[in-house]
Amino acid sequence: MSNRPPRTSTFIGCTLLLTALGASAVSCSSDGNPLSAEPYDAADQIAFNGPAGDGKKADPDKPLEITAEDSDGRITDVTARDAAGRYVAGELSADGTRWHSTSPLAANARYTVRVSTEDEDGAPGRKVLTFDTSKPTTKKHLTVEFGPKTGTYGVGQPVTAELNQPVKDKKQRQIVERALKVDSTPAVEGTWHWVDDKKLHYRPKEYWPTNATIRARSNLEGVKISDRLWGGKVKPLTITIGDQVIAVTDAASHQLTLYRNGEEVRSIPVTTGKPGFETRNGVKVILGKEYFVRMRGTSIGIAEGSADSYDLPVYYATRVTWSGEYVHAAPWSVGSQGYANVSHGCTGMSTANAEWFFDNVREGDIVKVINSYGNTMEPFGNGFGDWNLDWKKWRGGSALLGGTPDGPSPSERARLRPQSV
Repeated sequence: MSNRPPRTSTFIGCTLLLTALGASAVSCSSDGNPLSAEPYDAADQIAFNGPAGDGKKADPDKPLEITAEDSDGRITDVTARDAAGRYVAGELSADGTRWHSTSPLAANARYTVRVSTEDEDGAPGRKVLTFDTSKPTTKKHLTVEFGPKTGTYGVGQPVTAELNQPVKDKKQRQIVERALKVDSTPAVEGTWHWVDDKKLHYRPKEYWPTNATIRARSNLEGVKISDRLWGGKVKPLTITIGDQVIAVTDAASHQLTLYRNGEEVRSIPVTTGKPGFETRNGVKVILGKEYFVRMRGTSIGIAEGSADSYDLPVYYATRVTWSGEYVHAAPWSVGSQGYANVSHGCTGMSTANAEWFFDNVREGDIVKVINSYGNTMEPFGNGFGDWNLDWKKWRGGSALLGGTPDGPSPSERARLRPQSV
């Protein structure tokens, strides 16, 4: 008579582990050590729905399924991954009689499946299966272009992903989002946010650390997203982060103060938007720098020839919105700078101060406006207003994390990890 504990508890343990770890290697047995005996060949104990003959390929549209053929035996563990190291998530039934994949297979890939079993006496069995998947049956591929371009940016710069095809379905978005990886050194907590059906932005919970290295890559190639859409090849991206530069514009005190790595560097008298043209409040990310810009009132809806009409040559223009808000030289309003708001929405300063600002900021640096009567900078569509969403709302835009509880950051997890004695 066997002294092993009841099978039911072992089945549940395996199922929970597979659910928690997806396709990672998990082994369960009655005595906790499935390698205590040399495994037997479990070929006659299981059935596999993959291709049986040489040269045949599996249909990537169909899930994998492995079943226990022997009524006295059961499956204890299944791992499946392709030659690129991508695991296939799966689920094992509570009674150990069936395992099936729950994530899509890649097309035109080679898979290795390792199956662990246990017979009625608890002896471990093993079987390794290999098969290839066929090429996609459709020519429609989803490709992604990461942004910005390779270079050094400020701490507010989001990583962007532009899709060549719209993805609307939540489950399909989850497949795409799961395959788009962003890693940083040092590590920080961050996630993607779906701006629309063809665009995602990635940002951390807080601003990027100074001198960080950010890498974006994709595991989409060959992955089925829908019946007619497959992942294509994507070029990876690496960017670096410079100093933390934050310019705070106080529309009430008419001063712009620039901070570098937390230290105040310079305070500059400015003028911001007058009534009816109030400067937007909130956090903006510098989009670019233009030595010379010709600014016309007609570009923001001011009728030519009206009292507010203007057509001016502008120098040292640092752009913060696509609609035309800049920090720039405004020699015509020097008498009001530091005292009154007289612009049409831009932040104006003397030519010397504008040149200094222009030379001391880069794309991705932060410009934050406070105490203006203007609306808050919109999150998307007019530049990078991403930081005006709090972390809960930002996570809500993730197809994977939306609606889930927020967890500790990587640094917090490291701090909470038990230390060896």
